[in-house]
Amino acid sequence: MQCMALVEELRAALGPNAVLTDTDVTSAYQRDMMPLAPYGSPLAVVLPTDTEGVQAVVRACAAAGVPIVPRGAGSGLSGAANAVDGCVVLVTTKMNAILEIDADNRLAVVEPGVVNLDLRGAVEKNGLFYPPDPSSYDWCTIGGNLSTNAGGLCCVKYGVTTDSVLGLEVVLADGELLKTGRRTVKGVAGYDLTKLFVGSEGTLGVITKATLALRPLPQAPVTLVAAFNTTEAAGIAVSAVVREGLVPSLMEIMDRTSIEAVETYLKTELGAGPGCAALLICQSDAGAETGMRELAVIEQLCTDAGAELVYATEDVSEGRDLLTARRAVLTALEVYGAWLTDDVCVPRTRIAELIAGCERVSAEVDLRIAVVGHAGDGNMHPTIVYDPTSEDEFSRARKAFDEILAIGLALGGTVTGEHGIGKIKREWLAREIGPVGLRVHREIKRALDPGNVFNPGSMFSL
Repeated sequence: MQCMALVEELRAALGPNAVLTDTDVTSAYQRDMMPLAPYGSPLAVVLPTDTEGVQAVVRACAAAGVPIVPRGAGSGLSGAANAVDGCVVLVTTKMNAILEIDADNRLAVVEPGVVNLDLRGAVEKNGLFYPPDPSSYDWCTIGGNLSTNAGGLCCVKYGVTTDSVLGLEVVLADGELLKTGRRTVKGVAGYDLTKLFVGSEGTLGVITKATLALRPLPQAPVTLVAAFNTTEAAGIAVSAVVREGLVPSLMEIMDRTSIEAVETYLKTELGAGPGCAALLICQSDAGAETGMRELAVIEQLCTDAGAELVYATEDVSEGRDLLTARRAVLTALEVYGAWLTDDVCVPRTRIAELIAGCERVSAEVDLRIAVVGHAGDGNMHPTIVYDPTSEDEFSRARKAFDEILAIGLALGGTVTGEHGIGKIKREWLAREIGPVGLRVHREIKRALDPGNVFNPGSMFSL
C-alpha cells in the first residue's frame, strides 16, 4: 500500500509518463553491461527532466524509506547502476541539455544526460575539445562518466573524467541541492567536494549539472603501429617511451587473441603478420611536423625493443582505421561467445607480466581470454569469452575474472582503472584499500546519506 502511495506521489511530481512500473518495460533498467553483477527488480523507473524533479523523487523516496539507484545510459561495466529489489531507478537521460559553452573561459555546463560524443561534437564547433573518451563514447552519458570517473583511450595525456571537472550540482539525500567547485582555472576554497562525488557511483547523491573544463582542439593526429613477436618486447617498448619522457595522446596495446579476433571480424589485416604477439598503436596530436618527430623517436624505441614491423603515417583515415580496429575488439569477440571484460591497472613496466598471467589463467580455465588496453597508463582490459548457456563455462569465467584481479594487485596495481567497483568488486575494494580505508568510506557515506537511500550495496556494504 505504501509503495503504491509512493508511485502516485512520483507521478504527481513528474507526470504519469515519467514514471514506469510495467515490468516488461522496467526490466530494461535492471542492470548495466556487466553480466556477473547481481541485480533486482525495481518498484519503479523514473525519468525526471530537471533538478526540481530529481529533488522531488529523492524527498519522496527518503520519506518512504525506498532506495534510489541513479542511472545513466546503462553502459557501465561494474553493476554500479544495477537495481535492487523494490528500489526506484532514477534515470537521468532526459536531462540532456548542453546549457552553456563558454569558449573564452574554455568550459561547458551540461546536464547529466548529455551523450559524451554529442558534447565533443558541440564544443568542437567552437574550436574546443572535451578529452574523456570511454569506448562507449557514442552512447554513454556524462552523468554516468562522472559517477564512475570514466577513462578512455586518451587518458595517457589528458587524464580521466575528474581531470576535466570544475564543479557540480548534486541533489543530496535530504533533497537539498549542493553546489561544488568553481568556474575559475584555480580555486582551493574548502574541501574538494567535486572530486569526492566524481567516482562515487551514485552512492552519495544525484549529479544534476556539471561544469566541465575544455581544451583547445588538438591537431589532426598522426599514427604509429608497431608489431612485436613477444609481449615482453612490447612491454619494453612501452617502458622506453615513458622513460624517454614522451607523452603521446594515445598508446594502446592488443594481444594476439585480440588481433586475430578483430582481423576475422573486420575481414582485414592489421599488418601484424602471423607471428605477432602484440600490437602497439600510438598517436600524437601535437601537429603533423611535431607529431611525426615524436613518432620518429617512438619508432626507434620500438625497433630497439625488437619490433618486427613499425609503420607511421600522417594519413588521418589510416589512423582512424587502426583505432576502429582497436575499438572493435569487444564486438569481434562476440563471434566466439559472450564476453566478460575485466579492468585492472598495473604499473606500465609490468604490462607484459599481466598479459602473461592472463595467458596462464586462460589455459587453467580453458577459456579464450583477450587482452587489450591503454598501454600508456597501464589500464588493461582482459576479456574472457564464454558460452552463456553453459553454467560450467560461466563459473570458469567468474573464476578467471577473480584470478586476473588477484594478479593485478600482486603486480602492484589496482582492481579498477576506469570502470569502477559497483556491485561486482566490493570484496576487492576492501582487499585493496584495507580496513582503515573502508572505515573512512563508510563514515563519509553515513555522514552524507544516513538513511542509506542512494545505491545501497554498491561499492561496499554498511
